[in-house]
Amino acid sequence: MMNIKPSAAIRRNYNEISELCKRTKEPVYLTKNGEGDLVVMDLETFAYRESMLMLRERLLSSELDILNGRVNTIDDTAAAMKLAIAEVASGKR
Repeated sequence: MMNIKPSAAIRRNYNEISELCKRTKEPVYLTKNGEGDLVVMDLETFAYRESMLMLRERLLSSELDILNGRVNTIDDTAAAMKLAIAEVASGKR
């Protein structure tokens, strides 16, 4: 479900929008003059999405390494994936 609000709503109803973001774990899209302007989301959801994007990027990189012959063994690949997952889980980049 997409939550769309006019940009003026953030000034008038900050607490309501904050609660909506936290409760739904979804972003709220803010419009200005009827056009998309900003996206607002709670920090926990943002951090989770960023971690998942980073993990996907690292896994894709590992897969490309395999396809291009840059990884010699399955153990090397597994170790690289475990390292990527550990870094994401600990919040490191």
